[in-house]
Amino acid sequence: MRLPALLLATLALTAPLSAARAQAILKFSELYSKVTIRGIEFSPKLKALSGQKVDITGFMAPPLKPKLDFFVLTKQPMSTCPFCSSSADWPPDIVLVIMPNGKTLDPSTGPIRVRGRLEVGVKRDDETGFVSLVRVYADQVTDL
Repeated sequence: MRLPALLLATLALTAPLSAARAQAILKFSELYSKVTIRGIEFSPKLKALSGQKVDITGFMAPPLKPKLDFFVLTKQPMSTCPFCSSSADWPPDIVLVIMPNGKTLDPSTGPIRVRGRLEVGVKRDDETGFVSLVRVYADQVTDL
């Protein structure tokens, strides 16, 4: 009789940890399944994870300002800001990262891991006018 109660108590205590560990890892190579004449096609994994918590690792594109409430995450480091140079193009596989309201972070040149809620689909930011396809509403950004 005491063993089932102990087992239930143990499961109740470890369930939140298990849920946190079950957070999906998303790679840049998993964003799109193919590129057609009509544009890019979201991968089945990306669509399935929309609305879920994910971890994704990449590099911060050169920022537009010193304190960031949003930034673009790229697969590889970029040396120039595409907004500042007409000859530079955004790579097709980018993720817009939006910090929580009132939180900012400093620019980073090294690899970072972003943990947060994934959102997929075309969206235009009313304030900046930026259009994005894939966004992460960050809970945590960690230098690696």
